[in-house]
Amino acid sequence: MKLDVRNYTKVLNGRNVLNHINLSLESGKVYGLYGRNGSGKTMLFRAMTTLIFPTEGDVLIDSVSILKENYDLRQIGLLLEEPGFYPNLSGLENLSMLYEINHPKDRAHMEDVMKEMGLTDVMNRKYREYSLGMKQRLRIAQAYMEDQKLILLDEPTNGLDEDGVVIFRNLIRRLKKQGKLILLASHSKEDLGLLCDVVYHIEAGAITGEISL
Repeated sequence: MKLDVRNYTKVLNGRNVLNHINLSLESGKVYGLYGRNGSGKTMLFRAMTTLIFPTEGDVLIDSVSILKENYDLRQIGLLLEEPGFYPNLSGLENLSMLYEINHPKDRAHMEDVMKEMGLTDVMNRKYREYSLGMKQRLRIAQAYMEDQKLILLDEPTNGLDEDGVVIFRNLIRRLKKQGKLILLASHSKEDLGLLCDVVYHIEAGAITGEISL
């Protein structure tokens, strides 16, 4: 898979929230977006998943524009905002419900996902009883559980304890070996430096270049 962002500009209320973004990313690599809060990281993820549409420019996957109405976005996994888990359902039930929108029921696979995220002991506990770190692990799980080819994770280590961070890093390394295209947005230099092949700096909605961490 190849992801191309071409001259992407988004103007909101007279302000360029994304300013002539150009990126070319390929499978089997982990890319990072480093920037402060409000720098445009989250907005760029929205652009890559058609949650917003450009004032100018395009986003292409394997040379096909994702802005076309019939483009199948199911190959994109996204951790961005609260996915709307049901508080009175268990973590396992919440994941299974989302998974079964596009796939046959597969409890064994769901249990494997929960195990990889270190949630086996709490998979039958109600979501409202989860700690912040448990909730974040579940959110990460929903972004890759459907074997998505492109995985976009916005501040994925927020709320994770030390064990959760280790689990997350091991997950990213495994997904990379599987040939996934992964993009991490973070203000944590440590995570980006350890996991990413290339890190881009974003500021005021513009990519200012590659950086070494």
